[in-house]
Amino acid sequence: MSNFEVEQIEVVVIGAGAAGLFCAATAGQRGRQVLVLDHAKKVGRKILMSGGGRCNFTNMYATHEQFLSQNPHFCKSALKQYTQWDFIELVNRYNIAYHEKTLGQLFCDDSAKDIVKLLLDECALGNAKIQTQTEILAINKLEAGYQIKTNQGEYHCESLVIATGGLSMPKLGASPFGYQIAEQFGMTMIPTRAALVPFTLQPEDKEVLSELSGISVNASTECNNTLFNENILFTHRGLSGPAVLQISSYWEAGDTVSIDLAPNDDLHAVLSEAQESQPNAQLSTVLAPFYAKRLAHTLLPYLGIANKPMKQYQGRQLEHVAQTLHSWQLKPNGTEGYRTAEVTIGGVNTDHFSSKTMESKVHQGLYFVGEVLDVTGWLGGYNFQWAWSSGYVAGMDC
Repeated sequence: MSNFEVEQIEVVVIGAGAAGLFCAATAGQRGRQVLVLDHAKKVGRKILMSGGGRCNFTNMYATHEQFLSQNPHFCKSALKQYTQWDFIELVNRYNIAYHEKTLGQLFCDDSAKDIVKLLLDECALGNAKIQTQTEILAINKLEAGYQIKTNQGEYHCESLVIATGGLSMPKLGASPFGYQIAEQFGMTMIPTRAALVPFTLQPEDKEVLSELSGISVNASTECNNTLFNENILFTHRGLSGPAVLQISSYWEAGDTVSIDLAPNDDLHAVLSEAQESQPNAQLSTVLAPFYAKRLAHTLLPYLGIANKPMKQYQGRQLEHVAQTLHSWQLKPNGTEGYRTAEVTIGGVNTDHFSSKTMESKVHQGLYFVGEVLDVTGWLGGYNFQWAWSSGYVAGMDC
């Protein structure tokens, strides 16, 4: 290391993802001298593949209520200081075309590359330098500021921002590095697990349901007093789709998920009416407007429902059929884990930080932003909004 001279920088940001780049741009445009360090070859890799390559960059309805954290109030201040409308205004300034998909979710019309270019251009406006392929070897507290030893040299800075993300998508370079730094500085962790992630099934369920791979159905999922009404998708490994990804954040090993396979309809009324008007029709025919043929033929026997002419159902049998379809009780085997998870639940305990600035309450000049913290948003652009908001408030302070 002695070949390298020590470089003095005002602000070092570790991590060139959404939160890190936005923090760097904000600090740079305040006139701070900023250096961003990242171990990858390319910046913003998770941004580039998000939203199917179109980046669901925010949500029009973002409030603190769509975030999970041990301290649910922590995210309020940052989200108020830099709102979704502030980021939308920035996107408009760059003439990036976008559209609302569903439920306030905003996606680029063209490509997620537009958002990465916006971030790089914003960094350039603030003269923030970005250095890739840089391995962090050690971080130490100095009397004033921090020492960062890397394979590219040694840096001393007044303010250090940790924006290293969570554990989701290790193929894109995710690692527990940020958590290790937190622990080095005496911070506690909220246990982590994969979130916004598909479920895997018990072997006996998978054997039957894997035949439905590729079929999507409108459904609601409920677990631990939380409900989402969107689509579920049958896969060859288990269940996915928005309603499943959303509820996975609230599910813990051993929990049962209740799935309503016709959340917007009263199936008992539909079936009772059909018994009068189509007594000779098979149950699967009556259910055709709700379910693809293959779905009905597989699901009915799987759920223990006999498929017979409507006139043959007696007493409370139709009520039982409806009830079964409205509350399928499924016990997932697990999730697909960090490999396919969009985010990580848990992370560095927010109690260690100022909610207004993201600065450590103990270590002056040390900031943590984005997914590395114990703040996790719903599916639909909320996690990007947390990156912009937390990055902004740290960038305004560091």
